[in-house]
Amino acid sequence: MRKLLKQDKLESEAVYIFREVVAQFENPVLLFSGGKDSITLVRLAQKAFFPAKIPFPLLHVDTGHNFPETIEFRDNLVDELGLELIVRHVQDDIDNGKSIEETGKYSSRNSLQTNTLLDAIEEFKFDACIGGARRDEEKARAKERIFSIRNDFGEWDEKNQRPEVFDLLNGRIDLGQNVRVFPISNWTELDVWRYIQKEEIEIPRIYFAHERSVFERDGLLWSASDYVYREEDEFPVRRKVRFRTVGDMTCTAAVESEADSIEKIVQEIRDSSISERGARIDDKRSEAAMETRKQQGYF
Repeated sequence: MRKLLKQDKLESEAVYIFREVVAQFENPVLLFSGGKDSITLVRLAQKAFFPAKIPFPLLHVDTGHNFPETIEFRDNLVDELGLELIVRHVQDDIDNGKSIEETGKYSSRNSLQTNTLLDAIEEFKFDACIGGARRDEEKARAKERIFSIRNDFGEWDEKNQRPEVFDLLNGRIDLGQNVRVFPISNWTELDVWRYIQKEEIEIPRIYFAHERSVFERDGLLWSASDYVYREEDEFPVRRKVRFRTVGDMTCTAAVESEADSIEKIVQEIRDSSISERGARIDDKRSEAAMETRKQQGYF
């Protein structure tokens, strides 16, 4: 019998988790950003339920400051696969006074997604939200269980999580609670890219090296977009860059790169000494920035 490779084991585990979600919960949803991790989740969900269609909708919390390449990719993918897509907009919460727009040099809408997400969970009564967070990304995410319980306010308590031994996943929740589910929790960034390479998965072109108008701040390269606050002395220049992680463009920096193919990206990540979230300014606001956001209901 062929020995299972690491990729095969990771895929098998993720497929098992997807099937457990559908077996244990009544109304799951897949949180979709148009980034490589959520795209990988869609492929894994296809495999878990083939030949049937994916049996739950996709939910995108749109900040209004997303990269246009990811929005275009999202819409094309949904049309191609015949998936149900729910979109909720941070701008609507700003307009109705539920969220307050940040201003100034490091202003971002990233944290404002929390209110919009929690409202969507309440609106549709989702009891399980599937996402692409991985333990290797950030120390707060390393504490997460695969089935991560949230209280009726959407809050995460890292001290009140269930043990997961022998691959047993306990989805029992009380009224008002919901679960965040992480099928690729045990994957690394390199695992994701190797899987994309193996499966020949299409991804947004923003991940490949391309010329772009950017400006430098704090040693990072930011997209010179109207959405990104820029000081008078922060001049845009044309540089060849790509994005290792894709979020709100106000908090996601680019990296200089010549990697214009999956093979080159895999090699670049092998050689890199910086984590992919080293280019996310939202993680640098404080030592416990991610953990604080998660406690407030962030994914």
